[in-house]
Amino acid sequence: MPGADTKPHIIVFANEKGGTGKSTTAVHVAIALAMRGSKVAAFDLDHRQRTMGRYLDNRAATIKRTGRDLVIPRHATHDGENLARFTEVFDDLAAGVDFLVIDTPGRDDRFARLAAQRADTLVTPMNDSFVDFDLIGQVDPDTYKVTRPSFYSELIWEARKARAKVDGATIDWVVLRNRVQHIEARNMRRVSEALNQLAKRVGFRLVPGLGERVIYRELFPAGLTMLDSGEFGEMGLSHVAARQELREMMGALSLPEPALPLFA
Repeated sequence: MPGADTKPHIIVFANEKGGTGKSTTAVHVAIALAMRGSKVAAFDLDHRQRTMGRYLDNRAATIKRTGRDLVIPRHATHDGENLARFTEVFDDLAAGVDFLVIDTPGRDDRFARLAAQRADTLVTPMNDSFVDFDLIGQVDPDTYKVTRPSFYSELIWEARKARAKVDGATIDWVVLRNRVQHIEARNMRRVSEALNQLAKRVGFRLVPGLGERVIYRELFPAGLTMLDSGEFGEMGLSHVAARQELREMMGALSLPEPALPLFA
């Protein structure tokens, strides 16, 4: 596990398409790592929407209002304009932590590209649809076979090359399948087959993500997560299922964290 005198493991959540659960997933990963005893910082690069920043601000307000002992990463939001400011905040947040979790805008952004080049783990959440798949690959309209990678796959390829030139490190690219629906089985199968084809072609790992659940939207105003089970009463079956999804996702991400039980 990273120590105080070493470079932190940088996790970047990036997708140039909105509505994929990117910020919600990023917050849950940051809180999960902090709950396992890691020192965690969070950097929100989306100065317009700043969902991660507002989520953690809401959490800080809940701590102040209620006196509850909730873990919270040190966090900041970039102004979206100044490269010197980006570097200053990045370096400040990265100092003395084990993990730096970065949330990027759902659009093309130069700071998101810089963050991608610095990533150790790059997470691209997507919904199970060919609309989302089109960001990373194109398919034949009749056979649904992958015809070529899309611009975003090429962008990540360039980020990997740039990173290799800097320090010889590799970027672990993870495509996170969020909001998988339990309907339209044929479409799900086609998307799954296309993802498996493209994963072999451009080199990413497929990981199960979080489902589409109302609970995530309900927890946002208080800055709570599915890990804070004691803060919102007895859990129903959907809550239990959501926590299991989170367990599986954290395990599949294969992050260099202490081997401690999650949600003990």
